[in-house]
Amino acid sequence: MTLTLADRPRVLAVDDDEMSLMVLEKILGDEYELVKVHSGAEGMQILKAQTFDLVLLDYLMPDLDGMTMLRQLRARLETSEVPIIMLTGDMTAEREAEGFRAGVTDFLHKPFIPDVLRLRVQRILRYEYLQSQLEQEVARQTALANARLQTSQRIFNQVVLALAQTVDVKDHYTHGHSERVAQYAQEISRRLGDDASTQARIHSIAMLHDIGKIGIPAHIINKPTRLTDEEYALIQSHTTLGAEILQTVREFPELAVGARSHHERWDGHGYPDGLAGEAIPRMARIIAVADAYDAMTSRRSYRDPLPQAVVHAEIAKGRGTQFDPLFADIMLQMIEEDTDFTMRDTGH
Repeated sequence: MTLTLADRPRVLAVDDDEMSLMVLEKILGDEYELVKVHSGAEGMQILKAQTFDLVLLDYLMPDLDGMTMLRQLRARLETSEVPIIMLTGDMTAEREAEGFRAGVTDFLHKPFIPDVLRLRVQRILRYEYLQSQLEQEVARQTALANARLQTSQRIFNQVVLALAQTVDVKDHYTHGHSERVAQYAQEISRRLGDDASTQARIHSIAMLHDIGKIGIPAHIINKPTRLTDEEYALIQSHTTLGAEILQTVREFPELAVGARSHHERWDGHGYPDGLAGEAIPRMARIIAVADAYDAMTSRRSYRDPLPQAVVHAEIAKGRGTQFDPLFADIMLQMIEEDTDFTMRDTGH
């Protein structure tokens, strides 16, 4: 039950002594809705059917003693958090320690002192009210933060897509390249056992791996004949240019890493830094094999898409030289499972 300041809190008193129940009624009855029962068994029964803001529980009862009932209440999800004050006329240090270990909220000594009883009950219920308000506010703020985060994530995804499409539109023959590479990279990540958050990050990194091509003239990107050395060097510069563009996104540094390093090779003969093996960032090694697959299965000005069998052979050939062997093996598995060639739309 969630208390408000206008509520009349419900209190359950469990005690086999009628005189004690009458005293509790006299002290608390005007301020609280007090329900009185005469045994632990009766108390358990009513707690299964109703909710209370506080339980006053006698320690010594013949059928079900207070300590046993306390443990049973704490074991039930529905009553695991309800505040419980143990009532006893024979308090010992051992009994008190046992009670707190079992989850009692407080102890009250018999015979009751009216002001002490009222203040203890008020203090506990006030604490429960404030705790409830705090939990509600935390839940509200968490929901607001999650909503803002989801909105920010949607905006980020839309911006990433727009940038990727801006790059892809410059290449007449690989329209949709960035999106496909992102999908392949995310699938490799999934098969590696990465969590959903990591998969989503790799998808975003792969979407922008070619962002540096924004700075490369379209006539060079689409040149149907062999590139000159100068033109090839300019094409290669899309890696460093992309990293320069994306390094301004300080909250997501992996974006720049993916753009810079996706043309590195496992054997160290790639560019721009000549990194080798696991010195190449993980996401760049994943993107490298996804990028190569899409490049080989895309139509170019000088050739049609390569058949799956040829692509499979080329990736197998590059395993351990061009590509990380583990990620190459996963891509080979994906190709082998793609018997209908549905991974890549051959119409583009």
